[in-house]
Amino acid sequence: METEGQGNRIPLAERMRPRNLNEVVGQSDIIGEGKILTEIVKKGEPVNLIFWGPPGTGKTTLARILANEFKADFIELSAVTAHKSDVEKVVNRARQNWNLNTRTVLFVDEIHRFNKAQQDAFLPHVESGLIILIGATTENPSFEVISPLLSRSRVVVVNPLKKEDIITVIKRAIKEEGATKRVTKKAIDYLAELSGGDARSALGDLELALSLAQTVDENVVKEAAGRKVPGYDKSGDKHYDNISAFIKSMRGSDVDATLYYLARMVEAGEDPKFIARRMVIFASEDIGIAGNGALNLAVSAFQAVERVGMPEGGIILSHVAVVLAKCKKSRKTIDAWYKAKELAHNSMGLPVPTHLRNAPTKLMKDLGFGKGQKWEAGFHLDKSYLPDEIANQKIYED
Repeated sequence: METEGQGNRIPLAERMRPRNLNEVVGQSDIIGEGKILTEIVKKGEPVNLIFWGPPGTGKTTLARILANEFKADFIELSAVTAHKSDVEKVVNRARQNWNLNTRTVLFVDEIHRFNKAQQDAFLPHVESGLIILIGATTENPSFEVISPLLSRSRVVVVNPLKKEDIITVIKRAIKEEGATKRVTKKAIDYLAELSGGDARSALGDLELALSLAQTVDENVVKEAAGRKVPGYDKSGDKHYDNISAFIKSMRGSDVDATLYYLARMVEAGEDPKFIARRMVIFASEDIGIAGNGALNLAVSAFQAVERVGMPEGGIILSHVAVVLAKCKKSRKTIDAWYKAKELAHNSMGLPVPTHLRNAPTKLMKDLGFGKGQKWEAGFHLDKSYLPDEIANQKIYED
């Protein structure tokens, strides 16, 4: 039995954790009539799952709800702290549960941090059905989870909560705390804005704000939240997602989006030289001959950022990014390059035509080496410069 005040020592985010699917806010893509999690619960037959999504979206909560629905023994491991002995304990406990006709749901948080050997250790027990595995990852499971384990699991994408979903969660928590009159509407909106779709973050900020002042307004929320660390991992998916969005925005000539994604990367502390390198590639790949000056400008941007550093380097990046976005685009040179590489790969054995070879000796001249060539500016031979077998191939489409 809880002693008085004991419940208040449990973090607000933990106390507000949903107990069934009906209490889950958002996630309409995976919860609801005909949706995967609802259907799994209806059938009462657990399956191995990999929850893929950013922090604070409810991956752990969903795992606990499913285990409860299946009346299974729920075991939770963190891949960051788990050792081989922990794995062995889980397997032994699962065997005991099996003998008692009780299912075992093993939830592995941050499963991407398990190395291949650790993931392999679970594989036979997942295959046999001894363990129902539910993994959670913020990284793309295609790269982080071994293929045999991935093929025996359903990947479920857990999306960041929308702002209105976060507001619903905050209002529910305020009501639960009996603090309806203490938190202003603008404070609620600001909490949701700061959260970035992370309900746990919003509830943590709310809890601290309530402890700081009797009336919580925007200023109290700012004090509670402090400086938010951008949700960005320079080696993870968000790194690649943002640079991809940046490149595609320039390709689509959307200057506003180009500047927005550039600013996101700079604010998150992305290496400016990485951004500049991608701009150099873009200038050649996507602008090409439509704007021959673009490549020189992009290279100059790289050199300037390298020499000037940040934060002023951001001005240089934004200047050149706008120019690249506004430039006319042409992929003729990159398309021709790919075609040339493919053709070369498939015809590496073909000899260079004799009339294109050097003829340093009389014998070679007599054999036709260099025949017809003249040292004249703009001289053109009325013969294909390609090997005879592919003489009619067209690589560059003008």
